[in-house]
Amino acid sequence: MADDKFPGWHGTTILAVRRGGQVVVAGDGQVSLGQTVIKGTARKVRRVGPAGREIVVGFAGSTADAFTLLERLEKKLESTPGQLARACVELAKDWRTDKYLRNLEAMLIVTDGAELFVLTGAGDVLEPEHDIAAIGSGGNFAAAAARGLMETDWDGETIARKAMEIAASICVYTNGNLTVETIRKEP
Repeated sequence: MADDKFPGWHGTTILAVRRGGQVVVAGDGQVSLGQTVIKGTARKVRRVGPAGREIVVGFAGSTADAFTLLERLEKKLESTPGQLARACVELAKDWRTDKYLRNLEAMLIVTDGAELFVLTGAGDVLEPEHDIAAIGSGGNFAAAAARGLMETDWDGETIARKAMEIAASICVYTNGNLTVETIRKEP
């Protein structure tokens, strides 16, 4: 099928802010096809892991591809309990080397409340600097806003919400309908 028949899907800005012993992950709800908003209430920030409580994941890109990666991540988490970094590296290795997974178009932000990673199909498992991670259409806008707001005394959720508001005011593929999850690593 020709690319001109199917304009690019654009959707979701995901931002994670680590502050005060917790990580806040916020994602907007917009999914666009070309210049048309298809959905404004998509939920691309979720809890996964045993009882859906241990890990928060935000995803951007193709939804079907992201759900495939989420399923694989959950299997890796089951086989490496309590070792988020190892599970992420194992998923990234599979994603990079597996013929089927290699073609998936998505990115993930993964956190257990202490560790914070960005996973890409290029095999990257990145620990972001400045306690901020962002992906998706408006990720750079949200990250820039959050970096500036980290100089305030605001808590992580306030920073994430304000940064997402700023991103939505700049990026046409980002809206203000947020899903926000906060997680703290229990000792």
